Amino acid sequence: MDLGLKGKKAIICASSRGLGRGCAEALAEAGCAIVLNGRDEAVLAATRAAIMERFGVQVTAVAADVSTQDGQKALLEACPEPDILVNNNGGPPRKDYTELDREALLNGAIQNFVTPIELIQAVTPGMKARGFGRIVNITSLSVKMPIEGLDLSSGARAGLTAFLAGVCRQLAPHGITINNLLPGKMDTDRLKGGFSRTAEQTGQSLDEVRTEQAAGIPARRFGTAEEFGQTCAFLCSQHAGYITGQNILMDGGLYPAAF
Repeated sequence: MDLGLKGKKAIICASSRGLGRGCAEALAEAGCAIVLNGRDEAVLAATRAAIMERFGVQVTAVAADVSTQDGQKALLEACPEPDILVNNNGGPPRKDYTELDREALLNGAIQNFVTPIELIQAVTPGMKARGFGRIVNITSLSVKMPIEGLDLSSGARAGLTAFLAGVCRQLAPHGITINNLLPGKMDTDRLKGGFSRTAEQTGQSLDEVRTEQAAGIPARRFGTAEEFGQTCAFLCSQHAGYITGQNILMDGGLYPAAF
């Protein structure tokens, strides 16, 4: 399917690996010029080279922490007029709520609430002027259901969801959509890190932990960055202009609900 995105410009935050990279690859495949972002310069450079070689599109790499104002400035200098913004950022480390002090709380809110809003504020004037814009926020299944130890990340992402519920309707008349992608258990480095913690706590092998967790998902497997990215690309496409303000679960049926 032609997504109608050839020649569009896309900023994908935290995209040197994992789900962000999956989104960057899918948008590059659709013909977008890509701005990659990450903090590890070596990983970022390797991802840039791989995407350019595979898809033959323009790829700019910006090594920066998107949570900082300097990092955001660098991204926007690399692409002053993006048609697409994919908000993504690492969340606070897994920690019981009793262990969170004020500094940790504020940092978590900056990472997963303040930062995406600041970027949306920066890019939407140009999108309005051009009559087209696609914004996808990578949040989490934890917006819908609790995940132990991720209360800060969950709260910040849920706050972002509520904040943008009104904003997306203000922007809809201008051809701009805002949607949220909610990953469940995706086969990424972050998930594998969780396997290691569980294995240490339970005495199970990594393979046993992986098999047990996959068995608890109705799809009986973990999601992939590739399929996640393709869903993101569709939400950014010309075909998705009538979809806005939605939370799209990608969890293999893990969240048990009818609505």
